[in-house]
Amino acid sequence: MNIVSMIDHTILKPDTTKDQVKKICDEAKEYGCMSVCVNTYYTKFVSEQLEGSDVKVCSVVGFPLGAMDTESKAFETKQAVKLGADEIDMVINVGALKDKDYDYVLNDIKAVVEASGSKLVKVILENCLLTKEEIVKACELSKEAKADFVKTSTGFSTGGATVEDLRLMRKTVGEEMGVKASGGVRTLEDAKAVVEAGANRIGASATVAIANGLKDSDSDY
Repeated sequence: MNIVSMIDHTILKPDTTKDQVKKICDEAKEYGCMSVCVNTYYTKFVSEQLEGSDVKVCSVVGFPLGAMDTESKAFETKQAVKLGADEIDMVINVGALKDKDYDYVLNDIKAVVEASGSKLVKVILENCLLTKEEIVKACELSKEAKADFVKTSTGFSTGGATVEDLRLMRKTVGEEMGVKASGGVRTLEDAKAVVEAGANRIGASATVAIANGLKDSDSDY
């Protein structure tokens, strides 16, 4: 698997237009990305654009704050799947985690996992707002809820993926769960660093730059 095929090619800014999303879809098909990651408004459009390709449709839920109630997250998940999503990236309730309301956080994740049916679910922890102990706890709760991945960041808060956090996440969840690095992965060197730290999925909008860096290098990735 080359490193570009690990990328969820991402476009999530609020002023995103349909033409921009189409461009992302075309790039994802051209470079062989794992998925295109969008807000649910664009899920159906992306599903249509990617039809017949191997690129998956990834939709974010509870994005970017994670502070909506559980029932709303579950409903958004069901809608995203109905519109063609193959994967769901949900944001945890950061405040509930900090309040140590672990039952709420666990059930919040479980509700999305159940609403997704058989679709793959990634849990966005927003590590930049968490202590190392809270990162570990969020990983443990995600694993208990039977999510498929833990993910570092939304890319919309105060920081993105770090090597230190990725190593901690991988150590906590073991090899049976996926780990996604998102936020600040802009170059081939960034991508290599997060993979070596334990990530097996990358969220990036700089996919073309990473792909071009790979093409121009002698990398084994």
